[in-house]
Amino acid sequence: MENELPSNLAVAWGLRARPGKGPRPGLTLDRIVAAGVQVAAAEGLGAVSMSRVAAELGAATMSLYRYVAAKNELLDLMVDAAVGHPPPMPPGEGWREGMLRFARTHLEILRRQPWMVRVPITSPPLTPNHVAWMDHGLAVLAETPLEEHEKLSTIMTVSGITRNWAVLTADITAAAQASGTTADEAMLTYGQLLGKLADPQRFPAIGRLLATGILDVPDETPDTDFEFGLARVLDGIQTLIERRQPCDADRPGTARAG
Repeated sequence: MENELPSNLAVAWGLRARPGKGPRPGLTLDRIVAAGVQVAAAEGLGAVSMSRVAAELGAATMSLYRYVAAKNELLDLMVDAAVGHPPPMPPGEGWREGMLRFARTHLEILRRQPWMVRVPITSPPLTPNHVAWMDHGLAVLAETPLEEHEKLSTIMTVSGITRNWAVLTADITAAAQASGTTADEAMLTYGQLLGKLADPQRFPAIGRLLATGILDVPDETPDTDFEFGLARVLDGIQTLIERRQPCDADRPGTARAG
């Protein structure tokens, strides 16, 4: 049917009938998803398969298909479970502080479960926890004069920056660990190599950068660049919000001089 929900969404929202009792009465969808998350967290996303998750549960592989139609469906459920519910909004919090908290909390989750960024995004938020996060972001921006589609665009932009930073730092950390160094050491080595390769006569802008010595010392915090970029995006949103705010002279009941 045209309006029939995709299987993964029906399962995620609990709209598909649960299987009846079988040879493994202790097997549940929640246990299957939790086992998948456990395998991914311990061994990486590449280790996740229906047979591997079944082995984690001590069950037959075919028994999982009574709950989950395919591996992709399981991955969707795993990501939704791992992202969890958004945190409560502190009373009196402004929109900017709320979006900073939104991004930092999201980054913390992706750092805690790095396998999540290896699962391709195939649609806008549709699973329960992801919809809850979208609703949370819209609530953070509710008192701003932004249009609803602009609020959504703000959430998607902030989420994209956060995910991109999580992927970038995870890749750098993994490469550094594979070579027996740390991410800080790898970045310092990068500065040294760039200094040897980039002739300042040919690359004068890079020469000026290297002359500052900024690449010779590690960042004060691991997420300095993330915080800088996020703040600049929010600066732009703030400028738009301020432009939408009515001037004192335009507010009802405001006396005009003259």
